[in-house]
Amino acid sequence: MPSKIKSPAPDRRRTVESPAELPVIPLRDVVVFPGTVYPLLIGRPNSLKVLDEIADSTKRILLLAQRDPGIDEVAPENLYTVGVVARVNQILRLPNGMTKVLVEGLSRATVVRLSRRNQMLNAAITAFSPLPESSRRTEAALRRSLSTFREYVTYHQSLPDELVAHVEHLPDPQQVADYICTYIECDYRRKQEILEIGELYQQFLAITRLLKEEIEILKLEKSIDRLTRDKMARSQRVYYLQEQMKVIRRELGEEEDEEDDPFVEYREKIRKARMPKDVREKAYEELERLGGMAELSPEATVVRTYLDWMCALPWAKRSKETLDIERARQILDEDHYGLEKPKERILEHLSVLKLVERMKGPILCFVGPPGVGKTSLGHSIARAMGRKFVRVSLGGVRDEAEIRGHRRTYIGALPGRIIQCMRKAGSRNPVFLLDEVDKMNADFRGDPAAALLEALDPEQNTTFLDHYLDVDYDLSEVMFITTANHEENIPAPLLDRMEVIRLPGYLRTEKLHIAQKFLLPKQLKNNGLLGDQLILSREALLRIIDEYTRESGVRELERHIARICRKVARMAVEGKTKAPVHVSATGLKGLLGVPPYPDRHLRREKTVGRATGLAWTSAGGDILSIDVTLMRGRGELVLTGQLGDVMKESARAALSYLRDRAEHLGLDNDFFRGREIHLHIPEGAVPKDGPSAGITIAAALYSAVSGKPLPQDIAMTGEITLRGEVLAIGGLPEKLIAAKRHKVKKVLIPRENLPQLSEISPEVRRGLKVMPVDNLDQVWAILNVNG
Repeated sequence: MPSKIKSPAPDRRRTVESPAELPVIPLRDVVVFPGTVYPLLIGRPNSLKVLDEIADSTKRILLLAQRDPGIDEVAPENLYTVGVVARVNQILRLPNGMTKVLVEGLSRATVVRLSRRNQMLNAAITAFSPLPESSRRTEAALRRSLSTFREYVTYHQSLPDELVAHVEHLPDPQQVADYICTYIECDYRRKQEILEIGELYQQFLAITRLLKEEIEILKLEKSIDRLTRDKMARSQRVYYLQEQMKVIRRELGEEEDEEDDPFVEYREKIRKARMPKDVREKAYEELERLGGMAELSPEATVVRTYLDWMCALPWAKRSKETLDIERARQILDEDHYGLEKPKERILEHLSVLKLVERMKGPILCFVGPPGVGKTSLGHSIARAMGRKFVRVSLGGVRDEAEIRGHRRTYIGALPGRIIQCMRKAGSRNPVFLLDEVDKMNADFRGDPAAALLEALDPEQNTTFLDHYLDVDYDLSEVMFITTANHEENIPAPLLDRMEVIRLPGYLRTEKLHIAQKFLLPKQLKNNGLLGDQLILSREALLRIIDEYTRESGVRELERHIARICRKVARMAVEGKTKAPVHVSATGLKGLLGVPPYPDRHLRREKTVGRATGLAWTSAGGDILSIDVTLMRGRGELVLTGQLGDVMKESARAALSYLRDRAEHLGLDNDFFRGREIHLHIPEGAVPKDGPSAGITIAAALYSAVSGKPLPQDIAMTGEITLRGEVLAIGGLPEKLIAAKRHKVKKVLIPRENLPQLSEISPEVRRGLKVMPVDNLDQVWAILNVNG
């Protein structure tokens, strides 16, 4: 390599005459060397002001490194005294308020004096240029630095090899030293030390030492990377070696020592789980697969999770049953008032189970309005039988995988809800409640109701297949109970596998008993009150039932009792009252506000164009007043009150019947001509639909057309045909309860519904005169409006 030591050529760094005073830009952790171009990011206000001041001048600045880079407001004593005079080549304003500056180092300079003017630091400087040398030792030091720099570039991945050739062809040894220092990645303080060395030979010695230190650090980093890669490759080698060892031991007929088996714990769990033979073989097969996998591989984690589920399921563990029928009766009576028919069916089921020990019978399905105790009945059955109780809410479930589980090919796959609840129960014979079975929906992911068919079929659920387990699980000993609000929303194939037990709404007297015996003591305890601190009178409870709630169950009733308890608890804490607090019917308004459902008394006087009907709602039964009025018009039937399509068709059918039978009924044959008939059902914000109001609509229309008044204390329900026949309807128990609640004396029902009366509580029928009818002629006779 040609020598780099020669007589110094004219160098612009030494020929530039520095001004006597230059503005200063402090640098946090950067050192710029002469002869190099360096980008800087400026953000401090004082430095930005310097850039603004020099924009139209010579663009010369002094770059000084800070001794402490963590200080924003730089004092003169925090700056090094040797820096670099630089020229600003480019200024770029960034959107974030920062400024990018491209500076070119020109020459070293020593600070003589620092002063501050207009919030800017200015420095009086003198030139500081290391003297060039042409001695052999300097030449040797230069060559050593270049050789060490070449090795440094070899280890440094981000520096190109062309950089070494560029540095070797620089004409000036000082430029070589400055360029090498620029590309060394080290602490800026080490670079500052080299910047301040005034002898070129000593600069090269310091550069060589610094390069050797950095090379050692790069070697260590490379060694760490290699060790990491070797460890990953070693895990693969372990896998192949383990497979080879297994083959060799199999050929030699040797068995593995139990102490060397890393899966002893899993083998013990599988043994204790008492799995069926095919399931046990599947578990051991998965365990063998796990033994051949790398310990940290993702597939090994999937297999471990699978084995944990397999070992945790109750394959043979059962709860010890207590099939004492008398004790079961007592528990059901303690937990629920009324509900005689559901209780009777439950006791029959338990009796048969006690005789045959294992029964493949139908699934019980409790259907009724909200709040009548469907879910709590499941708890009571489990307590009566001494079994574990688990519950799954199916409301809003749309994915079949929620029931059957996901296949293990999916990330994060888990068993379905049935298997999850079996693990939670820890017993293979729990009472399993499937709540809100009528609220499932099907979409592109499948039909969860179809997935339930296998689980709820006694002939098939001995081999229930969950997609995650991929083995059969026996559900035949599980006692499944389902609940629903609307029977018609349950898919027909699913409904076919269940025995429906209908839970009608509670009567007024039943609600009173439940409030006194169950709800009030419960809320007193929940709100920290003693039994003698609050006394709710019987009349107060009845007024809450009649005027503050409108429901078949008792949930809203319980909420109002809880509100009273909270208000009394607050008054007790604030010392505004003394125990006991007596709450009467007249005092409810101060505690609960204005009644939202004031008592609606039926009109006892006869009214033209108005008939009283009975309706079924999701909250139970209710009365329905239908008003009809006649006006001059173009022969139209106007229907208002937010009626559904079926109810509109009933109204048209009733009108067609009257027009067809006008002469027989003593009506004018042209009564519809030139008139507009307006039929309205009050509470227009509430949607109404169904065919059972047909008889009531016909009666109201007949009364309005004939001008004959109808008695308002006679309620009626039934579907009609164009021939005037009265057909059967649904929801009869709820409708009779509504009639009794509103003090109706007579109720007209279809004769086809007469057999259902025997299944309705005598308490409901007491005081009601139920009159079956076959056709509208019988209705006119009872209403005393015969033509």
